[in-house]
Parts: sequence; structure tokens; C-alpha cells
Amino acid sequence: MLQFRCSPVLKELFHVSLKRPLVRIARPHAQAFSTDGGVISKIKPFFAAGSLSHTSAWTRRLCTKTEGAIEPGEKDGTVQEAATDKRRKAGIMPSLEDLLFYTIAEGQEKIPAHKFITALKATGLRTGDPRLKECMEMLKVTLKSTSDGVMLDRHLFKKCVQSNIVLLTQAFRKKFVIPDFKTFTSRIDELYETGRNLSGGQVADYIPQLAKFSPDLWGVALCTVDGQRHTVGDTKVPFCLQSCVKPLKYAIAVHDHGTDYVHRLIGKEPSGLRFNKLFLNEDVSICSGKNYLHGSHVSSNVKIKRDEDKPHNPMVNAGAIVCTSLIKQKAGNAEKFDYVMNFLKKMGGNEYVGFSNATFQSERESGDRNFAIGYYLKEKKCFPEGTDMTSILDLYFQLCSIEVTCESASVMAATLANGGFCPITGERVLSPEAVRNTLSLMHSCGMYDFSGQFAFHVGLPAKSGVAGGILLVVPNVMGVMCWSPPLDKLGNSVRGIQFCLDLVSLFNFHNYDNLRHFAKKLDPRREGGEQRPCYAPMDYECLQQELALKDSLWKKVSPTESNEDSSTTVIYRMDQVGEHN
Repeated sequence: MLQFRCSPVLKELFHVSLKRPLVRIARPHAQAFSTDGGVISKIKPFFAAGSLSHTSAWTRRLCTKTEGAIEPGEKDGTVQEAATDKRRKAGIMPSLEDLLFYTIAEGQEKIPAHKFITALKATGLRTGDPRLKECMEMLKVTLKSTSDGVMLDRHLFKKCVQSNIVLLTQAFRKKFVIPDFKTFTSRIDELYETGRNLSGGQVADYIPQLAKFSPDLWGVALCTVDGQRHTVGDTKVPFCLQSCVKPLKYAIAVHDHGTDYVHRLIGKEPSGLRFNKLFLNEDVSICSGKNYLHGSHVSSNVKIKRDEDKPHNPMVNAGAIVCTSLIKQKAGNAEKFDYVMNFLKKMGGNEYVGFSNATFQSERESGDRNFAIGYYLKEKKCFPEGTDMTSILDLYFQLCSIEVTCESASVMAATLANGGFCPITGERVLSPEAVRNTLSLMHSCGMYDFSGQFAFHVGLPAKSGVAGGILLVVPNVMGVMCWSPPLDKLGNSVRGIQFCLDLVSLFNFHNYDNLRHFAKKLDPRREGGEQRPCYAPMDYECLQQELALKDSLWKKVSPTESNEDSSTTVIYRMDQVGEHN
């Protein structure tokens, strides 16, 4: 584990100045760095009288920061404590683990384990987060070894958090995309209650299995790009994705084959027709190189290309059926299905993804319209060569019958919001090209015949399904899954649509909201009334450097190389002496 330690240069300077009065530093308290994002406020140097006159440029106190420090074992706990006290007396900044402990302890020598867990949940992180696995496992083991099984002193606390200290420090210093997560989620709960009071709409009954759901079911789950989670309502009840799977399998197809290949067979235009209409695109497009534009004036170097006899876009049934035929083309249906399931599990952070065989059988028995679309596509030669149309329709029905919960689907949406990286595992699942194209088509074609209205009023990429789900993406912020079975006349969830409208009315999430001058809406990305800056992914070194440079006491001098360690060591010196207010 990384920690502060003295460089050879620093040790030599200590030997030279052993007889000089050493810098003393106040013991950090709970406010060492506050949970509201404040910088170190209690760590201040006090110099003995007259010491300033004897201090030269070569004998100024130094502090080093290195990435290569070795973590002592349990039996070295006493040595570690002594080293920590020695560093503190020498004027060297405490470790991130110490700062985190004093933040939570609020002046106490020990903290209850439940207090740490409660504070952690307030940041939006969960104890089951895969990124905190080592921390939670060590916490369980440590509590079993303590006398009371409840309290943690500073040494035990550091032992528990050291493996995940960067993530925990970001969380408690409010460096996530939504800093004040508690206030934000309280407003989400208010929007949920507004939706729960709505009535109207009908549960879909043209697929018999869907008609069995209660119209009172209503759940909302969200996951930010930093892995902050919040759920309210019936978020653990499994339901079928239905049409919500369309953007996901399109993203898989583009990820595997690229944009050009996929759109040789599927268009990009909104159809203006019902999602299950037996109709293909007959527009005339112009193409120059790889770019396709519509227009009446064509120059001599532009070729005319007929864009007919292919589905309008991947979000209507015809386009989704063709898109299904592009997945693992040379494999059997069993392998294709497993491939998509594993892909969705990766997008969902390995949370719940299941399958409803009853819904699959019910949909296949009542899928005459989709069979008609399939035969029409076959007659127009819309499938790749060698495609078995009936087999593809079976797979299409199977993918529509994949089950999720609001919680797992919100992580899938957050993966799209996070550029293809799953926020709770850190794994890259989709290419940037696939994510960009998917969000573009969700924005223009994702809400059936309500797509234009939704793009105008909500201004966010979304996809609805007849099971009652709405997969909503706020790019670079979060993913949301709303689910309630009652549908309006256009096939969208009544409560889900209202929630999305209320969300962008309260927060400046609309794609064209001005983030600087639109004062009537709240911006949960702001902290303390200031615009939140964009932070790159932080590592231990960046965090320590930020902590050091936040206070005018520390000033970076120059990088150097340690003789004992191959890692880069950055030296900081005290720029000013005396007490800082």
C-alpha cells in the first residue's frame, strides 16, 4: 500500500539539523478535511521562537510523496504507529487513511463500524460495490478479531480502508459527479411520489404474460458514472426488457462489426410510423465517401444511392430483427443467446440478468405480426446472406424476454452514460463508437411515436418497452431505469414519462440546457454554488498532490528519483513559515 516516507535527501537533512528545533504540527482532528469538500484546515506548523533566523534554503523542512512504499504487516503495527508519529513531528503530511479516519471520527479515538458504513452509504456507494470488495472483507475479518466487535481505532481503520483508499477519499471529499448525493436523492424521491399518485394507462395485454403484472408496480433506480446508487419503489422485481433491449443489441452489433457494416442493412432515420409497421425505407439519399446526406442539390462528384429496402432504424421491430441477425452470424442460437446474456451482465456490473421462458413462449405464440415482418424482410433481401429467418425470429423473441430489475438496468444505462465503461466494475464493455451511435438513435427514435415530443421536452436519449420500462441516459452523469406497467396509447409507461418530464423540469439535464446561465433549474453537479470542474480519473499520487497544493503552506519544488526506489518521488517544501490562518 502506498504511504508517505522520507527520501534519502530528507534523511540527510534530518541528520544535519538534529540539534535544531524541529517543526511541530498540530494533531489533525475531525476537520482535517471535511466531508463537504473543504481542504485541510487543522494541519498548521508551529515553529519555535527564533528558529526562522537559523533556517536556510538547504535546511528547510521537506516532505516527500512516493508510490512505492511497502505496507507493513500486522505485526509491524507498533512500528507503523511510531513511524506515523515521527512523520507528524517532522512536519510531514498525514496519509490519506489518517485524514479519512479523522473525518469520520470527529475527534474520537475510535469509531463504530456502523458509523463508517452509514457515512459511506450517504456518499452513494454501496457496501456490495465490487470496487470495495477488499475493504468490506477486511472490515468483517477485523471486527471479528476485536474485543467488542464494533469499534475501530485508527490502526484497524487504516488496515481496512488502505486497499480502496483512493475511491473512498474521492467519495468523502465529494469529488463524485453528484457531490451532494443525499440532497439529490431526496428530490428524486419526491418525483417518485408524484409519479406514484398518477392513475391511468393500461397494462399491455397483447402478450398474455405481460398482462399478469399489477398496475400498481412502480420503481426508479439510478446509477451515476461514479457508481453512486439510489433506488426507490419496486426496484427488485424482475421484468422483461422487451423493446428496451433494442439499443443494447444494436450497441453490441456496432461494437462487433462497426458502424459502416451495420448501416448497410439498417437505416438511421425516424420512421414516423408505428414500431411494428410492415414498411421499409424508400428515401433517396446522397453519399459522398462515407457520409450520407439528404438534399435536392447534388454536385457532380456526389453519387446517388438508393436507401430503400431496408428498415428505417434499429429501434423499430423490422430494424431490430435485422440487427438480431448480425450477432455472431456463424453461431447457433444457443451460443448467440449466451453471448448477448454475458454482454448484458458485463454492462450491468454482473447484477441480475435473467430470462422468462413463459414470456418467450407467450410472445412466440402471439407474434404473427413479427413473423409477417420477417418474411417481408426476407423477400426484400434485407438479411445477410445465409440467414435463417425463422431461427432469427426465435432469437429475437428470446432477447425481448430477457429479464432485468430496475437496479441492474440502471447500471446498463450508466455504462452508456459512461462511454462504454461499467461504472461499478471499471471494465470497458462497449466501444466509444457504439455508445455514441446508440445514444444518437435513442434520442431520435427511442420512444415509439412519442420520440419527437420526448426529444423536444426531455432532450435525453431513452428507450421504452411495452413491459413498462424506460431506459434513460444522462450522458456523462448517470443512467436511470423507470418501470411501471400501465402504458399510454403510444406504448410508453405513464408514470415513467411523467418522471422524465419532471426530472428535466427540476434539474438542468436537458441536452440543450445552458449550464451557466439557466438559473431556474438545479444543477446537482455543482458544489457550493460553483460550477463543478471536470476531474480526470484520480490515482493516489494525484490525490496526495491535490491535498498538498490546496494549502499555501506546501509548494512543489522539483521531481527527483529515489536511490532506494524506482518510483518517482515528488518533493514539497514549506514555502512559508509561521502559523497560517
